[in-house]
Order: sequence, then structure tokens, then C-alpha cells
Amino acid sequence: MLEFYAQSSLIIITAAWWGSSHRELVATLHVILSPKARASQICLGQNGNQQQFDLFSHSLLRVFVTMLDYTQFHQVFPASLHSPYDRKLQQDIDAHRKTLSGVLFIDRVLRALGIAKAKVYPPKTDNALKQFHQSVCDAAMSTHHKLSLFYYVLLDFDAVNGPPYASQEFVVASGIPANYQLFMQGLWYMDHLEFSSALEYVSHPSLGPDFSDDIIIALVQHAPNDDYTLPLAYYTSVRPILRSSIAVELLFDAMSRTNVTEALLYSRTFPDHAREQLFQRLIASVLDGSKGDEITSQASELVFLPFDSAEDAWFEDFLSNGEGRTLKRAKDMLLVRRIACDRFDELTKYKANNQWAAVLEGIKSGVEAHLE
Repeated sequence: MLEFYAQSSLIIITAAWWGSSHRELVATLHVILSPKARASQICLGQNGNQQQFDLFSHSLLRVFVTMLDYTQFHQVFPASLHSPYDRKLQQDIDAHRKTLSGVLFIDRVLRALGIAKAKVYPPKTDNALKQFHQSVCDAAMSTHHKLSLFYYVLLDFDAVNGPPYASQEFVVASGIPANYQLFMQGLWYMDHLEFSSALEYVSHPSLGPDFSDDIIIALVQHAPNDDYTLPLAYYTSVRPILRSSIAVELLFDAMSRTNVTEALLYSRTFPDHAREQLFQRLIASVLDGSKGDEITSQASELVFLPFDSAEDAWFEDFLSNGEGRTLKRAKDMLLVRRIACDRFDELTKYKANNQWAAVLEGIKSGVEAHLE
């Protein structure tokens, strides 16, 4: 039965090769290798060998992949496709670029791969698209990177051309590795400000931490209503080593406003000087979030955490002598910390406001009675 299927498949592909367009040939192969085809009795028979079939189908795909020549413009962008780059899409892309601090993720990819020409994306005309194609073909980069750039642009074409989607046909025909496809799909969603959809791709386990600083910055800066679920989920999934100070600070601020314990643990992964700065930033963050005379839950959580000796010293110095001394509720934080650490003897010299007067009076009385 397997022999019969192989012969039938080759006949179908040969017929398509002689009588059909390249796009139709891709569609034919896609059907042949689909899960439905692999599950059918026609392909496998009732006692068919799944492993042999899989080996055959993947071999068939490798043979077919060699038929696509990405240096031929119309094999990448078939003439039947309608260009999506009308005035509205161009305006949308320009608006998204402005929202993302003037740089799209595709701009960063192009620059990293050696294509630094201004306004190479979006290709606004047919000639511009041909120039883009030629620039990619001529660039000194790997074939997988070239295919990735073409795939990104074809995602734009999907919106106006509908199924069968040009990007998916290109994936089948080109053999672009899945991790390249996932990453470029994720960056495409990032550039379209669809951050929730982007996260499903850029945080995939098969991907490395490329552009992680920029992804963190974008996700934090555009978190709706101070909801930092997406950037924290990305960080937790990918665990990138951030290299820019702004990315570290934005991520740390998101942690501080969401999970004080996680922020403290994150600060401990840095050398002492940077660690002290982050610790002070954590204190300032939880106090800045206080409304009126109320101490936030984050501030209450922080003051009762088990600090090491260095953190205890930084806490006292920052709120007593450093920039933190001018923060509202700084003295209250010091007072509560001393109570939490059973440092009652230090409280006898503490001058409190009306809110803490009764508490301090009780502590002083207790301390004096103990000394007697």
C-alpha cells in the first residue's frame, strides 16, 4: 500500500509540475502531506506503517522544497497576489512605528541583518517590493534569515488575499524552520500592537532571547491600566538576561507594582552596587503608590520581608538619610520595620504622629517596665 501511495503521489506531483502553476503545486503537496491524508485508509491501508509513511512524506517534502527558488520574485510574491499596501495600511504602519518609539521590530531585524536603508519597509509600490526582494537576496545573510523576511512581508498579504494564505503556502514551499516562522509571526504581532497574540509566539520554548530587551520595554510601556501580566509572563517564560538599563528598570518597576517578593529576589541577582540601586527603587516604588494617608499592600508586604544585613542597612539609610527621607510615609515605614524586627529600644526616641502615638506609648511603657 505504501508503494502504491508513493507512486500515486509522484504521479500527482508530476502532473502538477507540468500542468499547474507553482502556487497550485504547493497546494497539492500541502494536501498530500496533511494530517487528514495521513490518517486515511487510502494512504495507509488498515495495517499501514505510520513510521514509514512519515519518513516518506518528509522525504517528499525535502525533494519539493528544492523546487522553490526564492531569488525569483514571482515564486515568493506570485503575480496573482494583490498588494496590501494601500494608504490606510501605510498610515497604520507609520502610526505603529511612532507608538513603538519610532522603530518597528522588523526595522530592528533588517538593521541586524545588514539592511539599513531608510524606509525599506513597508514596500509601498510594486517596484519598492521588487527592490526589497532584491535587497534581501543580495544581502550577506543566511537563507533562513532571507526566508524569514519574506515570510514577514507575506503576512501583510494574507489580510487582503484571504485563504489559501500566501504566507502558509510559502512556509510549505520554502521549508522555513518552525522557530524562524514562530519568531517572525510574533514580531509581526508586536509591530501591529497585538501584544497578547505576540506573547504566544515570542515566548515559545524553542526560541532564544533575541530582542528580549526591546520586547520587555514595549510590553511594559504599553501595559493597559498598569496590568503587567504580559511582560512578567514573557520574562518568566524566556528568562532573558537583559542588557539595557531601561529594560531592567521597567521590568523591575512592573515587578514592584505586582509582586514585591519577586522584585526583591530579582534585585538579588545583581552585583551589590546595582542591587542597592534596585532595592532603593523598590522602596520608592511602593511608597509612590500610596494614596493619601494609606500605605499600599505592596509597602506593607515589603516592610515585613526578611532582609539580609545589607538590605536592612540600605533600608534604614535610604529612608533616614538618603533621597527616600522626603517620601511620604517614610518615617512610618521605618517605624513599622523596627516593630517588625523587635527593635523596641530604638522606638523610645521616636517622635510619632497622632496615628502612632498610642502604639508608641504602649511600647515605651512596656520597655520601661522590662528595664525596671
